[in-house]
Amino acid sequence: MLLVTVAIGTAAALLAWRERPEPGAVPLVALLAGQCLWSAFLVFDLQASTLDAKLFWANVRWIGVVAIPVAWVFFSLEYTGRDRYVQPRYVALLSIVPAITVALALADSSLLYTDSSLVSENGALYLTRDPGPWFWVIAAYTYLLGLLGALPLLELIWHDSRPFRGQSAALLVGILAPWTANALFLAGAIPVPGLDPTPVGFAISGVAYLGALTRFQLFGASPSPTPRARRLLFEQLPDGAIVIDAHDVIVDINESGAAILGTSRRSALGQPIRVVAPESVLVQTDDPTAEQRGVTGRHDDRLYDVTVTQITDVRDRTIGRVITFHDVSEHVRQQQRHEVLNRVFRHNIRTETNVISSYATLLADDDDRGAAAKITDSAARIELLATRAREITDVFDRAHEPADPVPLESLLEDALAPVREEYPDARIECDPVDDVHVDGVLEPVFTNLVENGIEHDPSPEADATVRIAVETADDGDRVRVHVTDDGPGIDGYEQTILERGAETPLEHSSGLGLWLAKWGTEIAGGAVSFDTDGRHGTTVIVEVPVLTPPRSTDD
Repeated sequence: MLLVTVAIGTAAALLAWRERPEPGAVPLVALLAGQCLWSAFLVFDLQASTLDAKLFWANVRWIGVVAIPVAWVFFSLEYTGRDRYVQPRYVALLSIVPAITVALALADSSLLYTDSSLVSENGALYLTRDPGPWFWVIAAYTYLLGLLGALPLLELIWHDSRPFRGQSAALLVGILAPWTANALFLAGAIPVPGLDPTPVGFAISGVAYLGALTRFQLFGASPSPTPRARRLLFEQLPDGAIVIDAHDVIVDINESGAAILGTSRRSALGQPIRVVAPESVLVQTDDPTAEQRGVTGRHDDRLYDVTVTQITDVRDRTIGRVITFHDVSEHVRQQQRHEVLNRVFRHNIRTETNVISSYATLLADDDDRGAAAKITDSAARIELLATRAREITDVFDRAHEPADPVPLESLLEDALAPVREEYPDARIECDPVDDVHVDGVLEPVFTNLVENGIEHDPSPEADATVRIAVETADDGDRVRVHVTDDGPGIDGYEQTILERGAETPLEHSSGLGLWLAKWGTEIAGGAVSFDTDGRHGTTVIVEVPVLTPPRSTDD
């Protein structure tokens, strides 16, 4: 029987060795090798005829005995995806007690066994030994490791579906069979003194492991990626996510969540949520049924929708909450665009069309050159509105494309070229520009800002002046472009509408140029602000991040 056990264990070990790139294969080989050593040395023990010979093989047998529980734990951890614990320092830590045991066995110390003798049973000699204090230490330690290794597999059986249930059940049978036989031996339930039936249980164990390797494809479908995949899903989730316990202490947070709150993951862990989250988040944390509202990040102007989900245990008690931040900035911009464009085509174009119709009626009755001029002006305004609407559509279409880094100097030259052509007498001054790259989506932004400054200047075209100054931040990460005109300044209500980000039927801006500037800058990752002295002239400040220039094709 023992030789059959060794043969079955060796076959299973060879199959596992062939799969050694797979998680858990190497620890399983070590486990099966320990079983084979235990059984083989027991064969030599049974064949020996003297006390010294039997003692030698019994003591050497401990090498295989202590290897089994350590290998079992690390197999279970690696196979179920908890491989972060399968490291040399943890292997060394768990091997301290087994190493001491082997040393005591080879030294035939009384700490392991207090007495040894031979007994005769049916013409055969068996070795009987009285356990010492360390024997019970290693016995308890062995069963403890066996239990720890079984827990992850029990979790697979309890929670997950096929094929992991069959695999896990076979593995548990493989470890329980010898463990049960050994427990019966330690309890004195074996009628033959000195005959340890544990290696006989290894025959059942080997068959179970062979079944797991072949029938249930132990390494063909492995659960090892599952814990890591779940962790990666949480960490790489584009939405911010925070996990708090029942005491509102942060127990987990992903990098996106930390960035939104303007902190780091290391600093946030262990902190009360009230320390790091804005008040708008706390309202929904305290009352998950409250109406959801948007919050802005600590270091950006992006808008996030906050959702709070309860975490409950098996008794339906709330043990924590998950707070998620979903970036809705693009959705809000799209909504603003539709509102504004709807307003333009519903109100402005309708008004201009009515003007054209009215003056066309007058011309039908009287050849009035002034009325003809009005018609021409209205038609020009309609054309300009259509052009702006088309430019805005193009800008939003580019929002879904990767950023296109271009030199700011050449971008400004391209943006100013059509303005210089349309207003040849206006003065457009541009300071020297640093060698920085920005998103190419900004070209129509600067074109419209300069055009707006010239068009709204009440002075003759020859006296209209627009000045452009460029300022790079000290850290070199952002650049500010100041566009200054000598006009009457932007009305306060227009600035309010742009900052609020929404129009109403009774309160709306005069056109699309400033909206284009706002949206284009936001798509480039920046923001628009205004500086005016309240009397005349306005400075529009476009602040955007500096991009890394594209690599040369010659590199």
